[in-house]
Amino acid sequence: MDKKKGKIFIVSTPIGNLGDITFRAIEILKKVSLIAVEDTRKSKILLNHYNIKTNLISYFEHNVKIRLPKLINRVSQGENIALISDAGTPGISDPGYRLVKEAIDNLIIVESIPGPSAFLSAITSSGLPTDRFIFEGFLPHKKGRLKKITKIKDQNATIIYYESPHRLVKTLKQCYAILGDRPAVVSRELTKIHEQIKRGTLSSLINYFDQKKIKGECVLLIGKNNDCKY
Repeated sequence: MDKKKGKIFIVSTPIGNLGDITFRAIEILKKVSLIAVEDTRKSKILLNHYNIKTNLISYFEHNVKIRLPKLINRVSQGENIALISDAGTPGISDPGYRLVKEAIDNLIIVESIPGPSAFLSAITSSGLPTDRFIFEGFLPHKKGRLKKITKIKDQNATIIYYESPHRLVKTLKQCYAILGDRPAVVSRELTKIHEQIKRGTLSSLINYFDQKKIKGECVLLIGKNNDCKY
């Protein structure tokens, strides 16, 4: 008789404030035999806070080919494994979806433990329309940025990007050049001590952030053409 396969749990973790984790997430992370993480150093901060002693294994963009078959094999042998990202919900702008796809192809049960997500936190506090939105993740660092922005120019929806602090102004300027001076919001350091939600238009945000030293990952939200300006 074949050994019963284990499960893969996709566990959401805080995007900043360590208190933003569910009781169920903590329970799962304590019970599984292994936790796959992006960065063991970052994840240990959360896990130590909740006295979670489960073994860790790194799983990130540049070791997917090596780690993926090993993780699938362990679950196929009956182990339960959890996947977490550095912050928020795994699979959103990270290689977590590849593990999910491989698990499904191998008839392994995947269970999601819902929780924080930066772009959802950002849009619900933005004041921009939430009835329809397009999440674009990170723009390419160099080639293809303008093409991607242009492609969604005529979409009647709030547009959401993730952006690093040192590329924020560049992205604001490119969006302004292609999309026009639309209402926009930059949410930075969400749920942390220095959380900032700056609302305005693309042009006003360019003026505000252009001479500032920005820290922390950012969420950029851009409204529709016909939205009221701040």
